[in-house]
Amino acid sequence: MNLTKIPNGDEKVTVELTVKELMALSGIQFHANHDVKVSARKKLNSVLAETWEQEGKQNASISYQFLS
Repeated sequence: MNLTKIPNGDEKVTVELTVKELMALSGIQFHANHDVKVSARKKLNSVLAETWEQEGKQNASISYQFLS
């Protein structure tokens, strides 16, 4: 088993989603509108990237032990 250590991995973040976006991420399919799921994933990826950028500014480098 490979355990990945993520610095501050239990820290909470806030993502603003529409009800449709939340439903799409939970597995409900919108056959007529695929853009709902795409939009939700973009929002999640954006918040994740912002979080990693903030981490990078706080910790200029990631310790080798966190890379395993």
